[in-house]
Amino acid sequence: MTPAARYAAAIEILDGFLDGEPAEKLLSNWARRNRYAGSKDRAAVRDIVFDSLRNLNSFAALSGVGHGRGIALGHCIAAELSPEDIFNGAGYGPAPLQEEERSAIEAAQASSAEVTDLPDWLVEVFKSDLGEDAQATAAALRDRAPVDLRVNIAKTTPEAAARALAMEDIATEPVAGVPTALRVVENPRRVAGSNAYQSGHVELQDAASQALVQMLELKEGQTILDYCAGGGGKTLAMAAQQPRARLSAWDISQSRLAPLEERAERAGARVNLLSAMPAKAEYDLVLVDAPCSGSGAWRRNPEGKWRLDADGLDALQKLQTEVLAKASKCVVPGGALAYGTCSLLPRENSEVVNGFLNSHSDYELQISRSFALNQPGDGFFCAIMQKQL
Repeated sequence: MTPAARYAAAIEILDGFLDGEPAEKLLSNWARRNRYAGSKDRAAVRDIVFDSLRNLNSFAALSGVGHGRGIALGHCIAAELSPEDIFNGAGYGPAPLQEEERSAIEAAQASSAEVTDLPDWLVEVFKSDLGEDAQATAAALRDRAPVDLRVNIAKTTPEAAARALAMEDIATEPVAGVPTALRVVENPRRVAGSNAYQSGHVELQDAASQALVQMLELKEGQTILDYCAGGGGKTLAMAAQQPRARLSAWDISQSRLAPLEERAERAGARVNLLSAMPAKAEYDLVLVDAPCSGSGAWRRNPEGKWRLDADGLDALQKLQTEVLAKASKCVVPGGALAYGTCSLLPRENSEVVNGFLNSHSDYELQISRSFALNQPGDGFFCAIMQKQL
């Protein structure tokens, strides 16, 4: 595919997104309909689409043109490509620029208006929750997230894993403060097919997510429950950190939990997958990786910031309060309850924890930490509370 043809495909997908269709579904459907497109073409189209979703408002403002075409035009301008070279109708590319589009681009370039790549209502939420950090945080969400790996220290060392990856031309570097993390700096798309990944020596996992697990005081023989385990990334991180702990995992969606069985086998981890919601006090540590806005990971899933609305955020806060209360019933006296989210917003983090502590006098806060973007990875929050004897 020519660069122009890739932009034409991205415009089709962006128009579908603006009509309410999920981006991943649109990309998958496009790939099935266009089997001639090679892996590099699919990756390039995906990059244009996701870069555009991270910068939806600002790319539209760069071009002054609406709909998917205008957003793709903005992407083209931001990438310092000549719109005339891409939007010329040649080689299955987008239709040539019209005179009114050229005028709109010129007017947009002359404008000095500042644009935030958040819905208007979220701009106000960011200002309320993040204060003077709101603008910088919103700007940081425009960038592509790094690709981080967690080294399975039950099988290998970070140094050995880095050497193994380098033999397959995957360059990595350590992440400061997170001893299990390697950041991929060259050829990230080769990771999934690498021997290190296939043998369970490394897993894809953000550095901040790994740092959250390192906050937990894992002990030999400890009974641990990952209460909202999802695909089990943190479950496997805990298993690697303390192989002699007795780990169980549960998620309200059994389909999300199902892949953990195969992942655990590849990692050499022993995990008990629960089919029913646990409700008895039988665990020394319960980790609640709660459903949240995902704002700390919007660089990876930019669709989330455009699909969330105010009612949805309110509903998430209520759900977080309910989930934390239910999970607390599974902790034995003297045990620990850890609450985490990949959200940047205090209303989903410290405010939920404070509300819980106010209504559960048998728990006491031990430590809490908010991970800002790039310190060391996605935005995360974790609070650890102890149940009194």
